[in-house]
Amino acid sequence: MTEKYPRRNFVTRLSLGITSLIAMPITRVADTLKKEQEPMKPVIKNIKPLGFVWKTADPFLFCVHHEDYFPKGNDLMGPDISNFKGRHLGDDFIIKDGFRMYHGKTVPGFPGHPHRGFETITVVRKGLVDHADSLGAAGRYGNGDVQWMTAGKGVQHSEMFPLLKKDEENPMELFQIWLNLPKKNKMVDAHFKMLWSDSIPRYLNEEKTIDIEVIAGKLGDKIAASPPPDSWAADSTNEVAIWNIKMKTNAKWTLPRASAGVNRTLYFYEGKGLNVADQTIDKYCAVEVEADMEITIENLSTDASILVLQGKPIGEPVIQYGPFVMNTKEEINQAFEDYHETQFGGWPWPKYDQVHDRNKGRFAKHSDGRLEEKG
Repeated sequence: MTEKYPRRNFVTRLSLGITSLIAMPITRVADTLKKEQEPMKPVIKNIKPLGFVWKTADPFLFCVHHEDYFPKGNDLMGPDISNFKGRHLGDDFIIKDGFRMYHGKTVPGFPGHPHRGFETITVVRKGLVDHADSLGAAGRYGNGDVQWMTAGKGVQHSEMFPLLKKDEENPMELFQIWLNLPKKNKMVDAHFKMLWSDSIPRYLNEEKTIDIEVIAGKLGDKIAASPPPDSWAADSTNEVAIWNIKMKTNAKWTLPRASAGVNRTLYFYEGKGLNVADQTIDKYCAVEVEADMEITIENLSTDASILVLQGKPIGEPVIQYGPFVMNTKEEINQAFEDYHETQFGGWPWPKYDQVHDRNKGRFAKHSDGRLEEKG
């Protein structure tokens, strides 16, 4: 049968076809416009002033910035006793005459004490640290070196700050960072590793106005040395990063993005002013940022330093009591019982505030007898 209005039907079908073809891109354009109109999430999540102990985000537990202008040392590698007046030796955490003795009574520092369930990462920018532990390991490190210690199921260690120079002052600056261990690794064997200053990769921009120590993680083509084997940082998918950024005056740099859900904090500890994502940041502030967004940092004044701590959260319960970090109260109680019973291996050194020979250079003696000497 002949169609009565063949041309009209053809035009109608053609019109419907064209309409459907046009409707698809128009819908996509509308969706795009809608997304552009939606407010973007802010790059900066929070800004907080820093104190002596710095608040950190999972997987980190906290960070402490020690900065002491120790005087000339005496024959015992400590300050002259005239500096002890007005101090609470053994519990001296208040700056007096430019320095603190901490728990030291002769030499400043931290005599033997136990840990379980986490890691300590000690980044020494100036000065030296003498290490001794219950496994028989020992070391002297500093002036850019990093010690990474997995406490695991338990270890005692001491961290003393020997004042080797008798004819001039002994300034000290270090960060101690506590990195949590997941439940499955809290009872691993204790272990420590040295990251010597000359082995730490440094990221430099073309103008050499940006100098970044890559202590953990990866930045561009710079990959940090492997952390201890049981560390949360040992799995690269956890995106753990510790970067110490130094910026010249007026330097500008873009921090690359990480994955969504990763925690990232910038600790502005040296300098006068920064511009972070178009927001002015005062000295000695922590800036929590979205890790999955590029962040432009501009130094507004004198040379600046920024410590970056980043990592995928472990996401497990954290119960901390003093030097022990576990997942439950019962595990904390067990840690105390185990320590009282075993002393985590005892103390094989003549004193709890152990310091090494004044003339000894930087070294690390591991519990298996392996020796690293740096001079």
